[in-house]
Amino acid sequence: MPNLYPTDFDLARRCLRGERAAQEAPYARFAPRLLAVACRYAPTRAAAEDVLQDALIRAFASLEQYRGEGALEAWLRRIVVRTAINHFHAAAARPAEAGLDEAAHLTTDDYDILARLAADDLRALIQRLPTGYRLVLNLYCIEGYTHTEIAALLGIDERMSSSQLAKARRRLLALLRHAEYAPDYDSC
Repeated sequence: MPNLYPTDFDLARRCLRGERAAQEAPYARFAPRLLAVACRYAPTRAAAEDVLQDALIRAFASLEQYRGEGALEAWLRRIVVRTAINHFHAAAARPAEAGLDEAAHLTTDDYDILARLAADDLRALIQRLPTGYRLVLNLYCIEGYTHTEIAALLGIDERMSSSQLAKARRRLLALLRHAEYAPDYDSC
């Protein structure tokens, strides 16, 4: 689809004016990438689609807040992430806890395994993590949030954010080391 709007801000203004083609353009341009973001947080593709739908409804309801100071896609991405976190809060009060003994004793050679993974394999593996681990890992490693920001978003202590990240990393390596990895075709 050719870009008919010279700037993201122009596109947003036209959406606000009710221009039908302009209102369809953000979905056509950004939905696949925004769904990929939602998939990193949701346990299944269907749940990710729900997150995306809710996020786009929220985005259109608050479009007048977009000032054009950054890319529209980045603004929408933040809404998707926050919506995914809201879905998490609705599903559970706190991130999943797991005992340290669940993680295998890992060597530095185990880190080489991660380097050989294909991106799709890694995404499928991350989907197998408990929800709390997956949220913190995505927020910290992919979205670039600090532990302070993650703690505020998830309503947890900063130390818990740091602990969840460390446990997520250990769990990923343990899954690889013990050959427990089997793709879940219901995930994103």
